[in-house]
Amino acid sequence: MSATLWPSHAFPPPLDVLRAMARETARGEIPYHLAITLGRVAVSFLLAMIIGSAIGIFLGSHPRADRFLDPWVILSLNIPALVIIVLAYIWFGLNEVAAIGAVAFNKIPNVIVTMREGARALDLNYTDMAKVYKFGPLARLRHVLLPQLQPYLAAASRSGISLIWKIVLVVELLGRSNGVGFQINLYFQLFDVASILAYTLAFVCVMLVIEFLLVQPLEHTSTRWRRRAA
Repeated sequence: MSATLWPSHAFPPPLDVLRAMARETARGEIPYHLAITLGRVAVSFLLAMIIGSAIGIFLGSHPRADRFLDPWVILSLNIPALVIIVLAYIWFGLNEVAAIGAVAFNKIPNVIVTMREGARALDLNYTDMAKVYKFGPLARLRHVLLPQLQPYLAAASRSGISLIWKIVLVVELLGRSNGVGFQINLYFQLFDVASILAYTLAFVCVMLVIEFLLVQPLEHTSTRWRRRAA
C-alpha cells in the first residue's frame, strides 16, 4: 500500500514488480534460475533427511552413544549457518559439492534432534511383535518403524523445507554463479528492488505450490492409517 501511495526506486509499486517478473520470465531467466535453486533444495533436503534420520534413530535407540554425541549435536545446532557456508567454500572451493554440503549440514542437526525424540518414543511392544512373527528388516521398517516415526518425519520435513530454501539463497548469493540467490545479489548491486521482489515472489509462489500440492497431500496420505485406527 505504501509503495502505491508513495512510489520510489526503493519502494516500487506492485505493478512494477509484476512487470519485472513478466520481463524476466519472458527472457527465460526466472524459470532457469528457479530450476537451479529448486534442484539444490531437493538434493540438500534429501541428504539432510536421510543422514539426519539415520543418526537420530541410532542415537534415540542407543543411550550411550546419545550421551557421548549429544554435546556435538548441540554444538552443531548453534553454529551459525553463515559460518558453515563460508568455511565450506574455503575448504572445498566454490563448487556445487560445497554449496549443497553446507546447506545439508545446516539442516542435519535439526533432523537428528527430531528423529531422536521419535526413536525414544517407539513402542517396544510392536518391536517384540515383529520378532515373534519373524519380520525381516524391510518389513520391520515398513510396518513397525516408519508408521510410528511418521509424525516426526513430517515435522522434520516441513521445517526442513522452510529452512533449506532460505539457506540455499544465502549459499547462492555468496558463491554461485546462478540460482535465485545469485540473481537477487546481482540486482542488489544494481539497486533494482523491483527485480529483487520479482524473483522473491516467484520463488515463494513455487514453494507454496510445493507445500499445498506435494507436502500436505503426502502428509495426509501417510497419516490415513492413524485416522482409520482412531
